[in-house]
Amino acid sequence: MRLRLLFGFALFAAFLQLNGWAATPCESLTAMTLTKAKVTSASPVAAGAFVPPGNGARGGRGGGNFATMPAFCRVTATLTPTSDSDIKVELWLPQSGWNGKFLAVGNGGWAGSIPYPAIAAAMQGGYAAAGTDTGHTGNNADFALGHPEKIVDLAYRSIHEMTVQSKLILAQHYGAAPKFSYYNGCSQGGRQGLAEAQRYPSDFDGIIAGASAIDQMRMHAARTALNILVNKTPDAVIPPAKYSAINKAVLGACDALDGVKDGVIEDPMKCKFDYASLLCKADDSNDCLTKAQVASAKTMTSPLKDPKTGKTLFDGYLAPGAELGWATLGGPEPLGLSVSGLRNIVFGDRSWDYHNMELTADVDRTVKLDNDVMATTNPNLQRFFDRGGKLLMYHGWSDPQVTPVNSVSYYKDVLKAVGNGSAGKSIALFMVPGMNHCAGGPGTDTFDKVKVMEDWVEKGIAPKKIVASHSTNGVVDKTRPLCPYPQVAKYNGSGDMNDAANFSCK
Repeated sequence: MRLRLLFGFALFAAFLQLNGWAATPCESLTAMTLTKAKVTSASPVAAGAFVPPGNGARGGRGGGNFATMPAFCRVTATLTPTSDSDIKVELWLPQSGWNGKFLAVGNGGWAGSIPYPAIAAAMQGGYAAAGTDTGHTGNNADFALGHPEKIVDLAYRSIHEMTVQSKLILAQHYGAAPKFSYYNGCSQGGRQGLAEAQRYPSDFDGIIAGASAIDQMRMHAARTALNILVNKTPDAVIPPAKYSAINKAVLGACDALDGVKDGVIEDPMKCKFDYASLLCKADDSNDCLTKAQVASAKTMTSPLKDPKTGKTLFDGYLAPGAELGWATLGGPEPLGLSVSGLRNIVFGDRSWDYHNMELTADVDRTVKLDNDVMATTNPNLQRFFDRGGKLLMYHGWSDPQVTPVNSVSYYKDVLKAVGNGSAGKSIALFMVPGMNHCAGGPGTDTFDKVKVMEDWVEKGIAPKKIVASHSTNGVVDKTRPLCPYPQVAKYNGSGDMNDAANFSCK
C-alpha cells in the first residue's frame, strides 16, 4: 500500500511538472528555511523578458540567447557557509517543460559574476540550472587579499554549496528531486568540475570539465615566469607580426602527418618542429627568427625550467599549432589574471612588481602557500566512479592560455590511481585539434557535450567518438570525429575530407 502511495505521488508530481504547475509557487520559495543560506528573491520571468543586470551578459561561458528563453522562476540566494562567505547564486526553474534534471554551470577567470549566458543555455535545454559568482565580484583576485575563506569558496566550496541548496529549492518548487544532476564548465569552470569529482563525489552524476585550469597557482606563477623569460631582452621578444610565418612553418612540417592537409595538426605530440630552422640567414624580417627569438619560441613550447639550474618549474607548455595565440602569454606583459593572483594570494601586496620575481623560489613559494586549495590535482576519483559518476574532459590542442598538457597529464594520473579499466567506462578525455581556449580556432570546436554526457549516464552509451563541427560566418564548413585520447582521427582514404563520416578513430 505504501509503495502504491509513493508511486502515485511520483506520478502526480510528474504531471504537475509537465503542465507547469508547482508544488510550491515561485514567489513562496522566499519562505524556505535553509542552513547557512537564504533565498533573497523568487519571481516569475515571462518568456523572452530577462535582461541580465550590469555586465552579466558577458559573465561565464555559454551562448544563452536571452530573447528566446522560455518563462521561468528566477531564484536568487545568498550562501554563508563561513562568517566571511557571501556567495551569490541564481537558480532558474523552467515554468513548463522541465526535463526533471539539474545542471550546474561553472565560471571563467577569477569568476566574480553570475554566468548568465551559461545558465540560460542550460535552461533552454529544459534543465533547472544554477550558477554562482563564487563569493565575490570582479574578475580578478583582489577579493582574496586577507580573506582565505573566500579563496576556498572560489576553489571548491561555492559550487558544492550552490548544488546542495539548489537541489533543496527545486525539490520544494517541483515537488520532486532531480532525476539526474550534471555539471558543465570550462577553464576555471573545468577546474571547478574536477574539484567536485575529487571532493564531493555525490553531487553530480556526470561532470563535463573543459580546458581545466588545474595546478592553478603554480600555473599562474609559471605563466609570469615564462613572460619574463621571453621578454628578458629586446632581441628575445617575438613580435606578433611573426606569428603567422611561424604558424605556417609549423603547419607545413606537421599538418599532413595525419594524411590530411587542412590547417590543423591532429596530434601535436608527434610534431617535432625545430624553431631553429627559422633562424634568419641575413637581416631580421617577419619571416625568420633571431637567435634569441628561437630560444623564446622553444621556451614557449617546452616545460618551464629555471635557466640557471635547469630545474623543472612547470611541466605544461603550449603545443605546436598554437602560435597565432602566443601573445596571450608571450606578450609585452604577463597575463593579468596571473599577476593578480600572485599579488593578492602569494605576496599579499597589490603593488608587487612581477619584474622582481625569482623564478624557482617564487614558483615553489606559490605552490607551498596554495596548500592544495586551488591545485585540484588529486587523481583518486574512485569514490566518484564507484557511485557511477562519469567524467568527460576536453581540451583544445591550440589553447594558448591553459596548457593542454594539463588535461593529458591529469587524465593519465587518474588512470594510474584507479586503474586503466576506468578509461572509457568512467572517464574520457577528448583533445580537440585546432581548438583554442574552450572554443574558437580552425579546429572543429562545436559539439553537444551535454547530450554526450546524458547518453553516457542515462543510457550507458560511452562516447567512443564525438562528431564536432567548425563554422565560418555561421555556416558549418567542416565536421570531424573527436576521438578518446590517445586515439586520433584518421582519414579513411576516400570521400570529402570535410566530412566526419570519412574519418575513423585509431
